[in-house]
Amino acid sequence: MRTVRRPRRYISRYWLFVLRPLFRYSHMREAFVLRGVGSSHGPVLRPERRARSRRRFDGSERRRALA
Repeated sequence: MRTVRRPRRYISRYWLFVLRPLFRYSHMREAFVLRGVGSSHGPVLRPERRARSRRRFDGSERRRALA
């Protein structure tokens, strides 16, 4: 078994959906790995972490505010 973790690659949910037949979800890794050989070879994919669109902040602006 590998002792070095393979780096996680973050891709959009669209590509995860397109590549779904080639990958399976591993609950142990909390990521998608290649079917058949994913336990030891190939990429480890996770859904993109960043939000697609940010909501506008409606509160008061506190940056550069003087007390």
